[in-house]
Amino acid sequence: MNFLSIIEKKARSNHARIGLGAGEISENFIKSAEMACEYANVVLVGDEEKIRTTGTGLEIIHSAEPQKKLVELLLYGEIDGAVRGTLSATKTLSFLKTSLGVGKLYRVALLETEDGIPFFLAPVGIDEGNSVKDKIELIKRSVAYLERLGIRAKVGILSGGRFEDKGRDMNVDRTLSEAELVTKRCREMGIDAKNYAILIEDAIKEANFIVAPEGISGNLIFRTLVFLGGGKGYGAPILMEKVFVDTSRVKEDAMRAIMLASALRN
Repeated sequence: MNFLSIIEKKARSNHARIGLGAGEISENFIKSAEMACEYANVVLVGDEEKIRTTGTGLEIIHSAEPQKKLVELLLYGEIDGAVRGTLSATKTLSFLKTSLGVGKLYRVALLETEDGIPFFLAPVGIDEGNSVKDKIELIKRSVAYLERLGIRAKVGILSGGRFEDKGRDMNVDRTLSEAELVTKRCREMGIDAKNYAILIEDAIKEANFIVAPEGISGNLIFRTLVFLGGGKGYGAPILMEKVFVDTSRVKEDAMRAIMLASALRN
């Protein structure tokens, strides 16, 4: 079974109470939240007066500081999960880090190619995965997190060139060496991992979790697929016990992220 079907089934079964950050309001955004009601009990968090102008019948929790309120609702257990929606990433994630007392958040994105192949991708933040140690920690956390969905990770490690490109460029050589080392360490930890060099087109045929050389290239893979290549983004869960799905404000479709958040509820 395609693991998206598993996620959809779990979301319907859980039908969790999911808070959705509503900063910038649009008809398409609110409509997508309403469509997600088959998967979750959706609660909009934001300026109630602005949200009411859309005519939605969804529950609204008013706040002049929705970034802060969304995180508080999650941490106090008033919602089962949160989706950032159209709130500021900087403000929302900064408040989440402060509230949790951590200096770093790890994320893994769920994507789908234009022809319907789902896969997880990390790192996706431009400041993430910039060292061997950080990539290994990200992979270890992601593999454990995917188990919450009943998914056994098959990890595809990428680098900046083909194996035979070694010696052409210092930066390419570095990514080739790092990919080799990361793959070796993952296998030592019992993780099913394979080094695909730069051949993402081969990795997608076998792996369900693809690891980019670093955050910048990971972010570009995500943006190229979702914004230019006809693919779909389901959001990027923060790798922690509480359910928080990060999203891009560019897309006005919250339904997939809400479905994912509902499926992740323990």
